[in-house]
Amino acid sequence: MSRAETPSVDHSSSGQAMYALIEELYPLCRSITGEGLRETLRRIGREIPLEIHEVPSGTPVFDWVVPREWNIRDAFVRNPLGERVIDFRESNLHVLGYSVPVHRKMTWKELKPHLFTLPDKPDWIPYRTSYYKENWGFCLAHRQWEALEALGEDTEYEVCIDATLEDGSLTYGECVIPGRTEEEVLFSCHCCHPSLANDNLSGIAVATQLASLLRSGPRRYTYRFLFIPGTIGSITWLARHETQVANIRHGLVLSCVGDAGHPTYKKSRRGNAVIDRAVQHVLQHTGRAFEVEAFVPYGYDERQYCSPGFDLPVGCFMRTPNGRYPEYHTSADNLDLVVPAALEDSLRILYEVVQVLEQDRTYRSLNPKCEPQLGKRGLYSSVGGALGQGSLDQMSLLWVLNLADGRHSLLDMAERSGIVFNKLAAAAAALERVALIEAVT
Repeated sequence: MSRAETPSVDHSSSGQAMYALIEELYPLCRSITGEGLRETLRRIGREIPLEIHEVPSGTPVFDWVVPREWNIRDAFVRNPLGERVIDFRESNLHVLGYSVPVHRKMTWKELKPHLFTLPDKPDWIPYRTSYYKENWGFCLAHRQWEALEALGEDTEYEVCIDATLEDGSLTYGECVIPGRTEEEVLFSCHCCHPSLANDNLSGIAVATQLASLLRSGPRRYTYRFLFIPGTIGSITWLARHETQVANIRHGLVLSCVGDAGHPTYKKSRRGNAVIDRAVQHVLQHTGRAFEVEAFVPYGYDERQYCSPGFDLPVGCFMRTPNGRYPEYHTSADNLDLVVPAALEDSLRILYEVVQVLEQDRTYRSLNPKCEPQLGKRGLYSSVGGALGQGSLDQMSLLWVLNLADGRHSLLDMAERSGIVFNKLAAAAAALERVALIEAVT
């Protein structure tokens, strides 16, 4: 394959394949540690080669410490008739994440401080956690809470959370796809939420499919895919790879990439890194609505990769951003919210971004004094003044020739000319074949 040729990839069935993976992973009770996370990583490992790492509890990682491992087997609140009125088996969102074990009887009045609802969304179960402060609790729909409240404060319930919180390890998965160079492109997604389809599983599914695509064909860069628990996972990975991060040239955090909203890109802390420009260029040429936002130190793991001690060129690719769709962090972020066509569109955009990164080069003209004669090299229309479909390609040739001064990359040329990157890359490949330009980077 020529350096500047974009591989032809059929994404038409990828949306359904990614949705099927989301369906399979959806019931698992994931957290920042534990068997649900391991089972998720093992399933991803059936799609791509995934090395699974275990970091012991108590390991210092910068200002943090790897927490104790949490596992849960069952949980319920049972009424005097023996009925489970809150049941972990029905939804793993019913339990406050990282709840310490409890098994005792208590009145409704005693139980209420441990219950979490959404009064403004009365039919949805909220997603809540208490990772770093020991607590226990249940989450439930507010209508269900109101029905229990009506039974009176003295009603007695059996409360059980059959869980363990003890020394173990933090688990993360890593897929490294070697390229011709050791320079890396990083893709990172969090895999620590339970049954949340868009804010968790969509990023996992798209990252897995993208990694599978990139394994075939030649690659300039080495690609590193991280499947990590949010915040503590990226902090742990950075602490363990502090001397290696200098190889990361470009990076993206993926999350909320499966809903029907338009694409949104959050820039890296640098704001003008190549990855920021490449994503924006691809989005501009989709012909559809999109948003590009400035970096803020809130969100997903981009805030760790972009912390001032690292300041890596890592942005965040989403559709509707976290917290801006009503279903966010609730039971309504379910399989109905994720759309196969949106997953496919996200994959297509990311694949095109990769092609920009792979093909971006800086060229120097070997015939810089006035325009070379393109016609005798078979690169120009033989009909003077001809316009139309061919004229854009000829404009690409002229732009590349003019800006091939050893200082302008193809992405620079695309931004300045307004021409889509792959046309300029094709023009550069044609000019290189006839020895009118040469790559200098």
